Amino acid sequence: MNTRPKLLVALLVFVAACTVNPATGRREFSLVSESQEIAMGRDADPGIVASFGLVEDADLQAYVSGLGLRLAAVSERPSLPWSFKVVDDPIVNAFALPGGFIYVTRGILAQFDSEAELAGVLGHEIGHVTARHSATQMSRQQLQQLGLGVGMIFSETVREYGSIAAAGLQMMNLRYSRGDESQSDELGLRYIGRAQYDPEAMIGVFEMLAQVSSGEEGGRVPEWQLSHPYPENREAAIRQRIVAEQIPSGGRVARNEYLEQVDGIVYGEDPRQGYFKATRFVHPDLAVDLTFSAGWTTVNQRSVVAAVAPQEAAMLLMEIVTDAAAPDVELREFLRQEGITAGQIRQDGSGQVERVRADFDATTAEGVLSGEAAFLRYGGNVYRMLGYAAQANWRANASAVASAISSFRPLTDQAILAVQPWTLDIVTLPGATSLTSYVSRNPSPIPVEELARLNRVAAAEVLSAGTRIKRVVGSARP
Repeated sequence: MNTRPKLLVALLVFVAACTVNPATGRREFSLVSESQEIAMGRDADPGIVASFGLVEDADLQAYVSGLGLRLAAVSERPSLPWSFKVVDDPIVNAFALPGGFIYVTRGILAQFDSEAELAGVLGHEIGHVTARHSATQMSRQQLQQLGLGVGMIFSETVREYGSIAAAGLQMMNLRYSRGDESQSDELGLRYIGRAQYDPEAMIGVFEMLAQVSSGEEGGRVPEWQLSHPYPENREAAIRQRIVAEQIPSGGRVARNEYLEQVDGIVYGEDPRQGYFKATRFVHPDLAVDLTFSAGWTTVNQRSVVAAVAPQEAAMLLMEIVTDAAAPDVELREFLRQEGITAGQIRQDGSGQVERVRADFDATTAEGVLSGEAAFLRYGGNVYRMLGYAAQANWRANASAVASAISSFRPLTDQAILAVQPWTLDIVTLPGATSLTSYVSRNPSPIPVEELARLNRVAAAEVLSAGTRIKRVVGSARP
């Protein structure tokens, strides 16, 4: 096979695909057009919304969207179909999809201290879009994979160490991603300046991220393993840029206006969406109660509840089937799939729970999986529970899966059924006091140290009368 024509074609494609980045003005390689960016973001948006859910607060959604649209209007790509949404997730996070689809979590909104800080994060995410970071990353990966693939065709050495080379490319992309993050910080600073917000707000955001990170259990991973530089390093870089470019301080901060918007927002995990009590999972809204095996790692997401056996030897998933037929019909349909060998179908539901189940073997490209599938009808929903493992591991985990499936029952504990989430409550201090003293008179469900981080003060610091603070209100989980 003659590789010279192929390499020439690849070079011509590379030259033709060099475009001018709208945010930086530099020429760069891109295989993704603007229309493709928009299509990718628009196609992915419904999945994001379904996975996280949206915060059900029309005023808050309109507030965040309006601010985002004002910032996007002063960017280099104002004509994109920009979309800004608050997703129902307690994690401190914000992210962007190609084409202008941007999301902030209610978790990060609880941590901001002003509208200017929110503007700084929205500006940062807008920067990812205007600088076409997703498109550039995808194009780079396509080119690298092409080069790696050619090498693996013609070189025994590359073929032998192909997986190592692929891992190396991933590490290279992590480094590029940190560069993208720094560039987005600079662009965010640019956009909030154009919108006349105080540039110091970006520094406040990084101070907050550093505090949140330091408060996490287990400490932090090394910076070289992260896609984002450490917050304190980002803070130092922005401080240098503000000085170097002589960006004037001042501008809009809007702390009180912002606090009014987040007053009443859910804080932390929402127990109405389900939570674990050791190995027991309860879901008040669905009135579901079941128990997983001890030692299994569990996780609750809006669309699925999962448990993983030690050493990842097996997995059990539970989810609601949309537009479902009767449980026995759903199970037979599942077992009719290509590659599946079905065991005997058993019906063992009782009372309010209708349940059908069967063992199965499934032939996959990675080998044979063994497992148990069950479909249950309860409370107007049909649930699918699917446990499986590599065939060699199934015997050791089959009873744990079967026990969890059998444990599915109606939730009857009235205290759990009535549980409510914690919320932020914005209060004005009537007199000078510290958070430590305030909490002694007004008990908090979260530690005073966490409350201090939330308010960007020391717990023992005396705050003047008239200071507006965030507090968290709610009862302990039953």
